[in-house]
Amino acid sequence: MGKHLPTADPLLRLQASITARDDRLLGWLYDHGVLTTDQIAAALFPSLDFTQRRLRRLTALRAVDRFRPNKADGGSHPYHYVLDQLGYDHVHAQRGLPRGRRDQARRRKQSLTSRPDLPHLLGGNQVFIDLAAHARTHPDGDLVRWQPASAYHEPGTLYREGGDPHIIIAGATGFPRPDGAGVWTERGRSVPFFLEYDTGGEHLQVLIDKVIKYERLYTMSTWAWPVLFHVPSARREANLHHRLAAVSDLATVIATTTAELRTALAASPAHEVWQLPGRAGRHRLIDLPYTDSDHDEYPTHDQPVPDERAA
Repeated sequence: MGKHLPTADPLLRLQASITARDDRLLGWLYDHGVLTTDQIAAALFPSLDFTQRRLRRLTALRAVDRFRPNKADGGSHPYHYVLDQLGYDHVHAQRGLPRGRRDQARRRKQSLTSRPDLPHLLGGNQVFIDLAAHARTHPDGDLVRWQPASAYHEPGTLYREGGDPHIIIAGATGFPRPDGAGVWTERGRSVPFFLEYDTGGEHLQVLIDKVIKYERLYTMSTWAWPVLFHVPSARREANLHHRLAAVSDLATVIATTTAELRTALAASPAHEVWQLPGRAGRHRLIDLPYTDSDHDEYPTHDQPVPDERAA
């Protein structure tokens, strides 16, 4: 009677099958929860057809799973992709993390499918996806960092040496909890930023309260990143600027843009779409001012670093 050959370890089979692009996608899903087919295609692949074929393969390998929410007026949204269990195991192995719970993927998928603010999560993710898509077709730009909201849930993560230690001990409620953070580079220059993604469903005072929390952080810190408010409409933006004008001695760099404007211009967040309160015109993301003493990680605009790709 012949011997049975040992079954290949599913994780090893997955790791032998995936590409560097797959690695990036799995890392994004680990950090940011969920992305749609269209978002994945825009940021990582040359065509929607190519994307769909690759996602089917990753689904068969149990690296990713998917769900399709129903629309309120009938029909379905595009497929929404999340990590499957082997995807979690792969990311943990790549990052040197302990192996996660065996039901980690199931629990997170259940949480995401029932999440009432899923459109807000996807909308915030879309801003970063648009930057990644811009970088894919513009070699002089790159989204070199994309951090999720969860990276800033603890106040200690906002503390830098030389700042006020009360940032650590005062509690999270008095400090901002951005919807994400990133670092965008372009032609050897770099700008770090926080994102606040607004769907228009909250009272404007909620946005002003967020600005006040950034003000509190920056008065206690040695660094200050611009805060990007991405709002749905020109009217919402104008009302926000009117309210900001009433905030005395505002030190925080606030930059706003609208979904309406970006759609009309077919513009990326990297383009000249950001308006600063009290200033005329709009600015590119890379030109927004900031303060950060960690020049090695976030080079300042007056100390540009060489563009290695241009060398």
